[in-house]
Amino acid sequence: SKVKYRYPQKRSTLKYKLFTISYQQSAAMSTLLINQSKYAWLKELGLSEDNDGVYNGNWGGKGELLDTVSFVQATMAEYEETVQKSRDAWKVWADIPAPKRGEIVRQIGDALRKKIKVLGSLVSLEMGKIYVEGVGEVQEYVDVCDYAVGLSRMIGGPVLPSERPGHALIEMWNPVGLVGIITAFNFPVAVYGWNNAIALICGNVCLWKGAPTTPLTSVAVTKIVAEVLEQNNLPGAICSMTCGGADIGTAMSKDERVDLVSFTGSTHVGKMVAMLVQERFGRNLLELGGNNAIIVFEDADLNLVVPSAVFASVGTAGQRCTTTRRLMLHGSIHDVVVERVAKAYKQVRIGDPWDRNTMYGPLHTKQAVDQYLAAIEQAKQQGGTVVCGGKVMDRPGNYVEPTIITGLAHDAPIVHTETFVPILYVLKFQTEEEAFAWNNEVKQGLSSSIFTKDMGRVFRWLGPKGSDCGIVNVNIPTSGAEIGGAFGGEKHTGGGRESGSDSWKQYMRRSTCTINYSKDLPLAQGIKFE
Repeated sequence: SKVKYRYPQKRSTLKYKLFTISYQQSAAMSTLLINQSKYAWLKELGLSEDNDGVYNGNWGGKGELLDTVSFVQATMAEYEETVQKSRDAWKVWADIPAPKRGEIVRQIGDALRKKIKVLGSLVSLEMGKIYVEGVGEVQEYVDVCDYAVGLSRMIGGPVLPSERPGHALIEMWNPVGLVGIITAFNFPVAVYGWNNAIALICGNVCLWKGAPTTPLTSVAVTKIVAEVLEQNNLPGAICSMTCGGADIGTAMSKDERVDLVSFTGSTHVGKMVAMLVQERFGRNLLELGGNNAIIVFEDADLNLVVPSAVFASVGTAGQRCTTTRRLMLHGSIHDVVVERVAKAYKQVRIGDPWDRNTMYGPLHTKQAVDQYLAAIEQAKQQGGTVVCGGKVMDRPGNYVEPTIITGLAHDAPIVHTETFVPILYVLKFQTEEEAFAWNNEVKQGLSSSIFTKDMGRVFRWLGPKGSDCGIVNVNIPTSGAEIGGAFGGEKHTGGGRESGSDSWKQYMRRSTCTINYSKDLPLAQGIKFE
């Protein structure tokens, strides 16, 4: 499903050069996409035959030329230059009042609105998700810009009562400085947007390393943001970018000048990032994996359950961190729900992501197809039965059938493994206590949902003995979170929070300030030191 790139050999500058590939055509074709009338819209995003992979106020790139986009690298010298320019840009940005910073973010949101369809098309082309999801992802960035504009006039700390006469006790919140943002392939626009818009209004500058397999999306977004900064006579390095591989991510994690590292990706890599950042006592914000469950009780409205389970397990071809991977059904309704969900699966329209009628596109990489097949084989070996799907589709691209597997034990090793593909494990439970325990027994703690009409059960689910996840839903799917709430999870999901609520606090440092405006010096706790 992904677009392939060529790197020109005639000079050392890191460039992305686009080859033709469509979901019906052979990957062997080599006419440049951007020169075809069908893809002329790519030029509306400022893209060309050659696209630089580094931005720090100036576009450039002198990294190693590789044959695969997965390991494109900017040089470490360019990384060093970009960090220094970012730190210098912060000195300008931090002096701008927060509401004025909010005005710049408002302009970024407006610029994204103007390009929402073409940028959404690029996300679909490069990542492989369906067009409406690509546009929806850009809409998330727009929405969080709107949210951040209002937030820019609201952030701050309380004035607290002091026990000492003639004293004021206040909290001050200041920006951390430089925020390094490392994002994943599955949401190549939205995750950057959540971080970028909030970090900016808090007074930070941003250094972005996007996924190596979605570099053109990173370039296109950065061009939109950079144009806004340039129009306002602000340093472009306020929002810088380095397209690269693991070496850039490692450098950001180790670099004491990067005050906060926000990482979205796998638990395995996130753990390595966290350890590197912690070694230098830096800050990290982790958004990692999820092994999310929908629990359906006997009193549930099945007309809500079926479309919810299908959307949450099949959407984005199972490549969301909030994808439903476990469907727990009460024994009394197990068979009927499996039958209805399986029937709905067979009606999912699979095809070209650009086709407006398509509901389900390809996986992002061939490696994901291999993981899909391996997981199905393991599930069979552990006692599972494939009731729907289970095969690679006979068509060009990384297409696999959305799959439902029943009969596994709740603690089967494959059930406890997050596989980033469209496989749904259906489990049968009998009691509320059992279902809640199964929800919580996996290592991740991102999203969870129950379907019930029992209000007592709802509040037990929301309470201390209920779900241990960061997102706890009732009668809606595990995916499709709104930007107004804090997004993130517990345990191996990393503990970070992005987007709404008080997530802004992760991008700032807090100081407790005591101000003596009297002529006396009383000490706290009534201590006398005379």
